[in-house]
Amino acid sequence: MLVLVIAYTLGLALKGDDFSPLVDGWLAMLSVWAPVLVGCAAVYRVGRGQIEVGLATAALTMNALADTYYLVSADADGASPFPSPADIGYLLFYLLLLWALAVLVNRQLRGSAWSVFLDTAVGSLGAAAVLAVILSPVFDSAAADPLSLGAVIAAAYPALDLLVVAALAGIVASHGLDAGKRWMLLVAGLVVFAGADTVFALQGDLYTVGTPLDATWNIGVVLIALWVDSTSLPRPVRDRRAAATATTVSALAVPMVSTIPGLGVLILASQVTVSNLAVALAGATMALAVVPLVGRQRVLNLLARTDDLTGLRNRRAFNADVPTRLAAVEGRTSALLLLDLNRFKEVNDSLGHDVGDRLLIQVGIRLNRQLRAGDLLARLGGDEFAILLTDSAREDALTVAVKLRAALAEPFILDGITLQTSASVGISLYPDRGKDLTALLRKADMAMYEAKTSRGGHHVYDSDDDSHGETRLRTLAELRLALTDEQLVLHYQPKVDLGSGAVRDVEALVRWNHPERGLLLPDQFVPIIEEAGLMHTLTQVVLRQALDQAVLWQAQGHPLTIAVNLSASSLVDTELPDRIGAMIAARGLPSSILALEITEEFLLNDRGRARGILTRLREQGIRISVDDFGTGYSSLAYLRDLPIDELKLDRSFVFPMAGDARAATLVSSTIALAHSLGLRMVAEGVDSGGAYDQLVGFGCDFAQGVHLSQPVSAAELDTWLADRRVADTASAHARELAPAVPPGDLVAEPAEV
Repeated sequence: MLVLVIAYTLGLALKGDDFSPLVDGWLAMLSVWAPVLVGCAAVYRVGRGQIEVGLATAALTMNALADTYYLVSADADGASPFPSPADIGYLLFYLLLLWALAVLVNRQLRGSAWSVFLDTAVGSLGAAAVLAVILSPVFDSAAADPLSLGAVIAAAYPALDLLVVAALAGIVASHGLDAGKRWMLLVAGLVVFAGADTVFALQGDLYTVGTPLDATWNIGVVLIALWVDSTSLPRPVRDRRAAATATTVSALAVPMVSTIPGLGVLILASQVTVSNLAVALAGATMALAVVPLVGRQRVLNLLARTDDLTGLRNRRAFNADVPTRLAAVEGRTSALLLLDLNRFKEVNDSLGHDVGDRLLIQVGIRLNRQLRAGDLLARLGGDEFAILLTDSAREDALTVAVKLRAALAEPFILDGITLQTSASVGISLYPDRGKDLTALLRKADMAMYEAKTSRGGHHVYDSDDDSHGETRLRTLAELRLALTDEQLVLHYQPKVDLGSGAVRDVEALVRWNHPERGLLLPDQFVPIIEEAGLMHTLTQVVLRQALDQAVLWQAQGHPLTIAVNLSASSLVDTELPDRIGAMIAARGLPSSILALEITEEFLLNDRGRARGILTRLREQGIRISVDDFGTGYSSLAYLRDLPIDELKLDRSFVFPMAGDARAATLVSSTIALAHSLGLRMVAEGVDSGGAYDQLVGFGCDFAQGVHLSQPVSAAELDTWLADRRVADTASAHARELAPAVPPGDLVAEPAEV
């Protein structure tokens, strides 16, 4: 096919003006029938799967039949009567190709956004307007005798050319740079064919057979046949990123480029006479071009006010809307609530930002469900949300804060992971605490951090919070330095074996050796670490120091198992078991040297995740202990399901034993429960000898508390242990030297007991 069309084109250029049977006859016919054969081969390959291939092949066949009739009916000078049956074939060629294009465009644009359809229409009308200007003489000539068949057919050709060019422009507008090589073959073929038609129409009676213009039609037909052939072949895999980039460029360029032809035609019409059809097409182009531009501007305005993650208002929209709402209430009491998720940074660090993002989306949905239709909800950034309650007093704001916190306390299930989160809410009241948004936000922020520090969940701003906020910020800055400057130290509290009196376990408790404020207890700085998302860093510091101390005690010949408290947020990290195992192995310690104390909160939030992490830790030989046992609102089922070695009975159960028989019974029953499950029981908060003796009587395994020893530094603990070993040795020696007592003398007086 390609060889034939090249030969025909060269023959027309070299043969001269006379009719040549070889060039104008055989080569002309072969070069139009070869594309038909290519199309038939394509139809055979695709069968009935692609109707556009069959339609395009039928169009090529109609064109070949029309050319054959035209050549056969031409006289010696190459002229043929007009109109003739050949015109039927040419017109059917156009109609069948337009049908194929309609099928293609419908398939390509199915499910597309309205903006794509508008771009297609704008491109089509703009191109048609330009061609209408070029073909104005032809339309004017046909209009002179509108009732004759020749005039109708003469007008049909430029009209169909308009439709073809409009369809091509629509294809380019909808596909842009993403059209691909196949589409470009079709576009090029139709452009060449329509161009030849336009020149033919403008020549009128001056056209003769055998000029280079004839080759232009054949070249267009060959390009269309190449498109038909390529369409029937498997589609190559394209680079999606490149395609997406090209589509984006096209979407931005089409509205601008498509309006230029329409605007040019309207400007030309203001200077010279232009056909009414061209002016109408240009006007329609400009009218439709405005629609997507207005729509895009509205979308841009909406996007500028919307948080792209949650779909809520963003900070910009909140800042714009709140002053309007406050002005509308004319000084009546309203409330601004600032809500922040607790320990959200640890979710991002442990589970990844994708999980954190999905959590924020769900948080936004839950918050929105708890608010009235007139309340303003916005995500200010990160895990911080703001709510404006108009016409709401202090009590109303407190009620809403409780509802919001309760809604967020319900577990979130994300990708099979159950997450438990909580929130702190700061409240500032308008107009008492501020008459503009800036003041209200600043004071709500102070109140929110007061709620975090006090762990009260929510707090209404008062004047004392100003100093608290400054203290918190200063403390946070000092804490960041303390984590890297060895200011955090460990104190150790021994656990005494109630059966033998031996000490083989200690609990590591963190302290802050503040350079100015002295030794600070955990409740003075750990809440700030949690709200700042620094718990992972603190955990690493504590584990490193505890294991380093374990190395020293082992070298001294007095190895002690060290228990370290882990927060629920630290245990969300699935890589934690591997990191802890690596830290132990790097120091050459046995895994049994470490025990981890976890809270019921972690066990209840996600039992499946807890089982996986705890199993991996326990498989390494690390002992697992449940701290503050009995304080959670829990089911005892987790004692059966999870790999646990030890329970630590909370001090709130131990303290009232001396004067409360029911409390003593509860402690005794809990110890019996632990033993029946094969677990050790450790009693915390043993502050008196009476409590110690009761626990011995109940069969408790271990005890720790100030009656035995305060949490002390490693050096002080070494001294305490040495003194205890000396005392134990002296006691054992005294028992060896004491005379035997006859059995009858073992009865003691009640006072002695």
